[in-house]
Amino acid sequence: MFTKRKGKIMIRMITITLTAMLLLAGCATRMASSGIDLENFDTTYRPQDDFFRYVNGAWLAKTEIPADRSNYGSFTVLLEESQENLRAIIEESAAQESKVPGSNQQKVGDFYLSFMDSARIEESGLTPLEGELGKITAIQDRDDLLAYLTHAMQAGVQTPVRFYVGQDAKASENYIVYATQSGLGLPDRDYYFKEDEKFSDIRSKYVAYMEEILALAGEDDAALKAARIMEMETAMAEHHWTRVENRDRDKTYNKYDLAGLAELTPGFSWSGFLAEAELSDKVEAIIVRQPSFVEAFDKIYNEVSIEDWKAYFTFKLLNAYGPYLPAEFVEARFDFYGKTVRGIEENQPRWKRGVTTIDNILGEAVGQIYVERHFKPEAKARMEELVENLKLAFKERVMGLEWMGEATKEQALVKLGKFGTKIGYPDKWRDYSKLEITSDELLDNMIRANRHEYERQTGKLGQPVDRDEWFMTPQTVNAYYSSTRNEIVFPAAILQPPFFNVEADDAVNYGAIGAVIGHEITHGFDDQGRKSDGDGNLRNWWTEEDEKEFKQRAQVIIDQYKGYVPIDTMRINGELTLGENIGDLGGVTIAYNAYRWSLGGQEAPVIDGLTGDQRFFIGWAQIWRRLYRDDELRRRIVTDPHSPAEYRVIGVMANMPEFYEAFDVQEGDALYRASEDRVVIW
Repeated sequence: MFTKRKGKIMIRMITITLTAMLLLAGCATRMASSGIDLENFDTTYRPQDDFFRYVNGAWLAKTEIPADRSNYGSFTVLLEESQENLRAIIEESAAQESKVPGSNQQKVGDFYLSFMDSARIEESGLTPLEGELGKITAIQDRDDLLAYLTHAMQAGVQTPVRFYVGQDAKASENYIVYATQSGLGLPDRDYYFKEDEKFSDIRSKYVAYMEEILALAGEDDAALKAARIMEMETAMAEHHWTRVENRDRDKTYNKYDLAGLAELTPGFSWSGFLAEAELSDKVEAIIVRQPSFVEAFDKIYNEVSIEDWKAYFTFKLLNAYGPYLPAEFVEARFDFYGKTVRGIEENQPRWKRGVTTIDNILGEAVGQIYVERHFKPEAKARMEELVENLKLAFKERVMGLEWMGEATKEQALVKLGKFGTKIGYPDKWRDYSKLEITSDELLDNMIRANRHEYERQTGKLGQPVDRDEWFMTPQTVNAYYSSTRNEIVFPAAILQPPFFNVEADDAVNYGAIGAVIGHEITHGFDDQGRKSDGDGNLRNWWTEEDEKEFKQRAQVIIDQYKGYVPIDTMRINGELTLGENIGDLGGVTIAYNAYRWSLGGQEAPVIDGLTGDQRFFIGWAQIWRRLYRDDELRRRIVTDPHSPAEYRVIGVMANMPEFYEAFDVQEGDALYRASEDRVVIW
């Protein structure tokens, strides 16, 4: 695929261009289309001033966010298509009169039947939760409370400290238990303290929602209990680390043995907790992500009355299972989390909610059929080739970096050489044989599903790391990089237009899926990903001088994005979004280099009146067309490590001299940044 010529990596046209690959696949010989949605352009905007609206302005003007969505864009369109495809698979399974007991088909079909049986759900009321509610009622002292904490984890109920099993970030060949802050019902700690009227209103409505849910469940003194729960959560929120602090992989790696944990929280029995959780023989140490919060929780745990804890967990149980309860619970939950927090006008139709739940619980069971029907093997082969091209382009970039020393470059290339890639779907599918699903009681299915997931997670302890495991289903419209596995993963559902268009010319595909691939590769070298080595271990492989240079360049990006104000007076949090912004800039830069090399020294044809370079940048811009409801945009600015879509376009373009040349950007244009203010990292 690549040959070395005079120190440069050249991409042989016959093997890399997607047009050539189409020919090899036996497709009709014809000129590739541009792959650009010209009808979405708004040429009243100059590309030099607002490239996002130049490419997407007509689409933004004519598109309405569906009533059951908080935002809408390219990702959502593919998500809707994926849901429709899953619906067909699921309803076929449900309609089968004869199902093999214990088969994936039986479980998928019967779960859907139980979800769609709204009449039975209304008739059953809270009866299926009586056992769970009874466990809370039975709490009399701290020993009982400790026992319930472990049960709540298994039942999928939120607890003040959340536990999960993952790879040890400094010994990635081993699984270990992590403890992280949790316990809040609002989206983030900041929601409890912002003085803005909008956030104050959300707090008031949250208390009202808790009161409503408790009253619906027949709880006495619901208003008083809701107020006390809010006080408890606010006390926890005061000690929660910020999202910026939680991004720091060094500060959040704090390994404690059992003796150390006892010193950290003398009022909380870790040995008793592990015994109740049936993990005493599996856990010798725990990584505590936020020690100061866990220390504060120890005091809150012992100072709050048993009755208040019972009210807290009653609400958390009802909130966790709210989507599967009678309509009045579902509507109350949606009114708060959907309408108030995110601005959504209508709840999704029941079938969509059922499909989403099955995707969460039995995702790979339906994923197998999804892949058979909707993912072509040749698409995987083309992606594998593109990924290798982007890796080689990144290698060339590293070798040519002027700001990085040779010792660090060598380590970076070692890490790049160990990158793993997963495309489309798992080689080994998840085993659901131990999960019992019936067609009658939905809540019983949910309780068993939560327990099954708990046992799957804790069952990893003491076992070799499963390198075949995926953390997204094939039908997910997304991609990810895992730092502890040092791998990039691209589910099947994202590998379609406008991200990956086999009928489009190379420029648009490199600008779209090529830049997405580059983005995930760059995550291995962003401000946090760069802290792990090629084996996935948290280790500083940078020289002091190069690390200082990296941080200086990263600060330029932080300051740039802090200057953007998407809504009201809310600025983008440059520190929170740093990793994704580095990923975007690096991804587009790498993809552009790979695209130029793919031309083999020739100029790309002009298609639709656009040069190859122009089509490349348009390919990136059009995948980010997206509209947000105001409440959702506010929520994302507080909680989301990704910048809003518009700034993922203009933020990158403003730093790339190749964009300036392609669209003749000059001083005085809105996107212009002086050359000394533009940043290059990778």
